[in-house]
Amino acid sequence: MNSYKGVIFDFNGTLFFDNPKHVLAWGKISEEIRHHGISEEELHEHFNGVPNNKIIEYLFEGQCTDEQKQKYSLLKEQYYREFCKEDKETFHLVAGATEFFDKLKNNNIPFTIASASIKPNIDFFVESFHLDHWINPDDIVYDDGTYENKIMMFKKAAHILGVDISDCLIIEDSLSGIENAYKAGCRNIIVIDSANKKDEYQKLPGVTKVIDSFKEI
Repeated sequence: MNSYKGVIFDFNGTLFFDNPKHVLAWGKISEEIRHHGISEEELHEHFNGVPNNKIIEYLFEGQCTDEQKQKYSLLKEQYYREFCKEDKETFHLVAGATEFFDKLKNNNIPFTIASASIKPNIDFFVESFHLDHWINPDDIVYDDGTYENKIMMFKKAAHILGVDISDCLIIEDSLSGIENAYKAGCRNIIVIDSANKKDEYQKLPGVTKVIDSFKEI
């Protein structure tokens, strides 16, 4: 526990396995805009890890207003939250997460979340998973439109914790998240292997461990 002074968690795909819900929600939006769903190829090329506004531009083939981007972005997240609530079996934090939170608390190691989710989703997660039991919701870094990328989010989270980012452990699940954590100055990155790419992740700079659940920390 002493090799780091603070912990920053990504959320989606890290603390909560929810990728299928995003895919379902975007499928519904695609039906409304283009009257057909999304192909597997499109998903990898134009959706995964891409901001909502860019996805909506893609669905409209570049012909959309700011109002349409805002409308469909909020609608997508509304659908996403509905799909989460409907699937009660998967609507829980990753195994061992709350025990790890307790362990950090007991060792007086500060921690927070840095997520590319928007505020309504963060509020939804805090309420659904009682995150405020461990984390002050005001300390959660989320996409409020002011961050250029996840690098800035990680730096902000470290600042909130009062810990230098080089002394932080960052827990991520995506290639872009891992790269941004490294670029932000973190050299202790643990990857939750929600995408089954263990061999690929282990070779990345800064990655110290690849795990399937928090029981392995």
